[in-house]
Amino acid sequence: MTCDPHLLFAEVSLDIKRGEFKSAIGKLTDMERWFPESYVLHLLFARASRGMRLYDQAARHLGHCCRIAPANQVAWQELIEIKSLQPLAPEPEPEPTPVTDLVAEEFERLSIALSGFSPPCSSESSDPTPIMEQKQPFSDDTAIAVPTESLANLFIAQGAYKKAIRVFTSLMLINPSRADHYQESIDQVLEKL
Repeated sequence: MTCDPHLLFAEVSLDIKRGEFKSAIGKLTDMERWFPESYVLHLLFARASRGMRLYDQAARHLGHCCRIAPANQVAWQELIEIKSLQPLAPEPEPEPTPVTDLVAEEFERLSIALSGFSPPCSSESSDPTPIMEQKQPFSDDTAIAVPTESLANLFIAQGAYKKAIRVFTSLMLINPSRADHYQESIDQVLEKL
């Protein structure tokens, strides 16, 4: 098994695509204690759980994704799909105390938290960024806000292979219909390592 989480996530994505859901869950379970707040880890957990028809578990992981990145629509859409797949339980007998809806409560807490949010004030100036600051590299672990295939190809040209793999892995999650293409690109980069 690989030690780089991005390579592991790519490997798990392939397991899910091949229908090897149990294998994917096993690999993710090993990594969960190291990356408990990883959006990608929980999204992959949800997809593997969905493949095994463990809809409650998938919904729990997607809910975690929605808390980590509330603006990301991928997890929200998949959570809606999972909720529609869950079998409807027969209507319970009325209880003396009202039954609370955990999802509604979570949305309410999220709404309250977001209502007090104000974006930080920008301290930009019209002065250009100094050349030395422009040339400073960023680490392989730095989050890439807008992953694109062009950026990944630029990283490959610069020899920043881990960064390129990270971008391709992000692109696989953003655009699953092109996952095969991105996996081929990752395989080509891995040959250069």
